[in-house]
Amino acid sequence: MKRILILCLPLTLLAGCLEVDQHPNWVHGMYAGKKDDRPFLRHFHNDKLSWWGTISNRNMNQNEYNRANP
Repeated sequence: MKRILILCLPLTLLAGCLEVDQHPNWVHGMYAGKKDDRPFLRHFHNDKLSWWGTISNRNMNQNEYNRANP
């Protein structure tokens, strides 16, 4: 039993050493990655009104009160 514990000791000590940094890189106080496009820019060709109408229709269709009482 003592031999098994001695063999497992290095594995338990190395378990925390393999952790990698999960945080994004910051340069001069700002995020260094590329900026994400807004949904209306990508999918609706910069037509914010069309995007807003689509979101409103989706929300109305997901509303249980509107679906149960047509």
